[in-house]
Amino acid sequence: MALQVAERNYANNELILIGIKENGIFIALKIAAYLKNSFKGNVKVLSLSLDKKNPSEISISGETDFHNATILLIDDVANSGKTMLYALKPLLKYHPRQIQTLALVERTHKQFPIAVDYVGLSISTTLQENIVVEVENGEVTGARIA
Repeated sequence: MALQVAERNYANNELILIGIKENGIFIALKIAAYLKNSFKGNVKVLSLSLDKKNPSEISISGETDFHNATILLIDDVANSGKTMLYALKPLLKYHPRQIQTLALVERTHKQFPIAVDYVGLSISTTLQENIVVEVENGEVTGARIA
C-alpha cells in the first residue's frame, strides 16, 4: 500500500498522514516508515481523535496548516464511511490540494459517500459481522471477523 501511495504522489513535496485513533494511527506510522524508502518528499504523521459512535468532538494532534497540502486519511476498517466522513470535518476549513483515504480493511456496507483510495483487503460481510483489527505493541498482528 505504501508503494501505491508513493507512486500516486511522486510529484508532491510533502504528505500529511492522519491516522484515526485507535488503530489508524498505528497503520499511519507503519505506512510512513515504508514511505521513507520510496517517497522523496517529507512525511508528517498526525493523529485524529473522535468518538466513532457520536463524532461531534474531533481533534487533530499538532498545529498544521493544511492549505494546499496533500493529506492521506487512514483508518483500520472502512465500514459505512461515517468515521472518515466526520474525520474530514476539521480539514474543511482549509483548502487542501488533495485528500486521499486508506483503510487496511474495507467492508461493502457504505452508507456515506466515501470512497477508499487505497485498500489492503476488501471483504463482503453481513451487517451483523464486524471486522476487528488486532494491534499489539504498535504493530498490526491480524484482522478477524467478530
